[in-house]
Amino acid sequence: MRALVFLLVLVNLLFYAFSAGYFGRPDGPDAGRIEQQVAPERLHLVSRGEAPAAKVAATPAPPPVAAEPAVEAALESACLRWEHLVAADADRLASLLTEKFAVFRQSRREVAGEGSSWWVFIPPLPGKAEADKKAGELRLFGVTDYFIVPDSGPNRFAISLGVFSSEKGGQERLAELKQKGVRSARLAVRPGKDHQVVFEAVGPAGDKAVLQEAAARLLPKAAPRDCQ
Repeated sequence: MRALVFLLVLVNLLFYAFSAGYFGRPDGPDAGRIEQQVAPERLHLVSRGEAPAAKVAATPAPPPVAAEPAVEAALESACLRWEHLVAADADRLASLLTEKFAVFRQSRREVAGEGSSWWVFIPPLPGKAEADKKAGELRLFGVTDYFIVPDSGPNRFAISLGVFSSEKGGQERLAELKQKGVRSARLAVRPGKDHQVVFEAVGPAGDKAVLQEAAARLLPKAAPRDCQ
């Protein structure tokens, strides 16, 4: 009886010692993790199941670069107009721009004067053979009232299709030819006694003064003005 009581007491003591860990604890997957933590108080919760937003450093925009005055002047455009020019002076001015101021865009407009007329024509052909060939094409289109200019000069071997006292008459003739299929016909002023030319040049503002000086030497009596 005493032996049985002693065994029960011994078993209870062993069970208590085991429960209290006096015989050690079995190693588990999470054993010792708490003791291995380094500075747990520094951990901060940044999100709850969401990826943290990336911080994008703002890059300041570069300051605008001011253009040099000379560059600004070169980028601007200027327009000069010569009025009341005779055809010969307009041709001289056109040659000046072509040779020395090619960056300028030039245009000219014929102004009818006293005795001027309007001419419907096909521009001069290289030679008589080409003019005769073009005349044959006109006949195929049903155009028979034409005249090949034989005289020497800038209009040699042009084909005249009519001369009119008013621009309206020339436009009507030109429209009639277009309907027949003649696409190379043109309408222009045929110089008379007071025939004049309006000439314009458009180009870089930085070259405006140089052009004015060169034109003044070429045509001292023809002073240009700014285009409106």
